Amino acid sequence: MAMCVEDGISSFPDHILFHILSFLPIKEAVRTSIISTKWRYLFASISTIKFDGYLMRGLTDRNVDSFKNFVDRLLKFPDQEIDLDLKNLGDTLPALLFTCHSLVTLKLDAVGSEIKVPSDVCLGNLKTLQLRNSVLFGDSIHRLISNCHVLEDLAFIECGFDNISEVNIQSPSLKRLVLEFDVTEGRYFNFVVVINAPNLVYFQYHAAVAKSYVLSIMKSLEKADISIYQFDSIDCETSATHLIQGICNVWSLSLTIDEVIFRTSRLPIFHNLIEFKYLGVGFNGRETWLVEFLHCVPNLKTLTLNFPSLGRCGNSMEGFTYESSFLFVISPQGD
Repeated sequence: MAMCVEDGISSFPDHILFHILSFLPIKEAVRTSIISTKWRYLFASISTIKFDGYLMRGLTDRNVDSFKNFVDRLLKFPDQEIDLDLKNLGDTLPALLFTCHSLVTLKLDAVGSEIKVPSDVCLGNLKTLQLRNSVLFGDSIHRLISNCHVLEDLAFIECGFDNISEVNIQSPSLKRLVLEFDVTEGRYFNFVVVINAPNLVYFQYHAAVAKSYVLSIMKSLEKADISIYQFDSIDCETSATHLIQGICNVWSLSLTIDEVIFRTSRLPIFHNLIEFKYLGVGFNGRETWLVEFLHCVPNLKTLTLNFPSLGRCGNSMEGFTYESSFLFVISPQGD
């Protein structure tokens, strides 16, 4: 007598099956539709979808079109929360990517890909947007962000820009902003960075000093992580000063610089700053600069100084290994 093997997984509630399928590549998730009638359409309701450009290799033009149509249909499902992770797709972005109302989280890792945001972009429920290793054109950034009305978390990591004079980020709902710009030549940083995000809580900027900065007052800013280096073609002293001025309400600041490239004489008083971490090449005559900066932070409680054990490497801070660290806890008068 043949033994009957019970399928215990199929007896799980649908929401658990959705969660299990979310860990599979989309190709494997679709294959589960042949298991049984119950599994036939489960893949279309999973909350996390991961696409990889390697899936496209070896496919005929007809199969590629079928795959794109499948993605389009999948993005049309209403009332879905979709975590869409695209990698190595090149120019094969789904047609509905920028008009998917159900999209809540978009993480796009597109090495060398050119992102041109269409004029009809509308991502009304998007809360998290992360672009990595991408090249953005023209006013794509402003057009994209201005049509994400509930955006809270925005990150540009190792991204480049082409035919752009201004990086314009305006979002009243934004709470977390990460800007890590990838450039190899100073001419690519000949643009203005405009940030109007009054409710920002966390701000990270790792890049060369831009041409100029226009930052609105960030009254809710709690933590900032600033790592900047300079190119000779830009007036770094003035631009960097404007950047630091724009975060004067911050509570906790981590600052990494390879040169003293902003003027303490033009800085405001950082009344809210209670924690300051400095990472630099070392003092080398900059003791006066640090003392002057500390005069701008009257309520500071914790000061951390880190010094590198290796010499400077290139135009970035990547060549440093920080082994020497000093932590100072400052007590209020009378304690």
